[in-house]
Amino acid sequence: MAFDVPYTVLAPREENLRAELLQAFTSVLDSGRYILGPEVAAFECEIAGYCNTKYSVGVSSGTAALHLTLSAFSLSEGDEVITAPNSYIASASTIALAGANPVFADVGEDMNIDPDAIEAVITSRTRGIIPVHLTGRPARMNEIIDVAKRYNLFVLEDAAQAVGAKLQGRPVGSWGRAGAFSLHPLKNLHAFGDAGIVTTNDQSLFERLLQARSHGLRNRDTCDFWSSNGRLDEMQAALLRVQLSRLESWTKARRDLAFRYNQSLDEYVTVPTEGDGEYHVYQTYMIQCDRRNELQQHLRTNGIEALVHYPVPIYAQPAAKSLKCNPEKYPVAKRQADRIMSLPLYPGLSIKQQDRVISCISEFYR
Repeated sequence: MAFDVPYTVLAPREENLRAELLQAFTSVLDSGRYILGPEVAAFECEIAGYCNTKYSVGVSSGTAALHLTLSAFSLSEGDEVITAPNSYIASASTIALAGANPVFADVGEDMNIDPDAIEAVITSRTRGIIPVHLTGRPARMNEIIDVAKRYNLFVLEDAAQAVGAKLQGRPVGSWGRAGAFSLHPLKNLHAFGDAGIVTTNDQSLFERLLQARSHGLRNRDTCDFWSSNGRLDEMQAALLRVQLSRLESWTKARRDLAFRYNQSLDEYVTVPTEGDGEYHVYQTYMIQCDRRNELQQHLRTNGIEALVHYPVPIYAQPAAKSLKCNPEKYPVAKRQADRIMSLPLYPGLSIKQQDRVISCISEFYR
């Protein structure tokens, strides 16, 4: 079904951007260097600077960013890592793949993990915390870091949706021991396929990850530990560098559109606001609303594509059955799962299109 107001538009719409992308593509094509070349090195330097960290490591996806980092922490069977129950499954699945058990802590009204709920589920087996900056809104990192320090836990930020987000002026991905970013096509900074990045200030972790993304190889002939192939492609790095130069202007456009939604819709639905010191990048503009399914159908009937992201919390997924989670322990996440809906928001969304979304929602509730 074609929509007059699609949820997003992924193809480049700026002629200058298209020309620069083609130039970058041709440059790599002609170089004959397609894996771990100068474009990857340059992008890693640029993104580390952007996130205010000493190091970054380009990897093949956001999931690889989480998994390779968790594997570097040498988790053992029976270890536990705490995360949010309302995000994409990768935050929990990579904990399991690294050999530990995911443990969920409920979220707050900001849809991010609640630091008080984290402390309530810490046990003698807890090794770390993975807060998720859901939808591009920074989690309450000051409080989370305080909890982690009291219990000697690592913090790995799942910043998959939050490149450019800040708390008190400090970028996400620079708060914990490491930050894991997805550069999937739906993200604010995106590759043309899968890609990811790990940011860190920890030199030993940085050096470990450089090997971990390449089978654990120290050099071509020596493997120090078993690992997988999780490298960032040279071609994707070149294209990402072009997009990184536009990221600030794209983020401003997203924020302007989000604030316009907020002003027009807050009498009908719960809109995603910012707290003190927060800089939300609105990778997803996610409202909470009554009669969600009816509203979604009303929008679709009127040519507007609205989506529901994560209607089934991770604890309720078939893969999580062995964890034996009690849904009553996550009342906020459970309530939000029945009310969330994501509206179209992307650079290039016209005011006319946005007004149509606003008009349809106000019409529905009136």
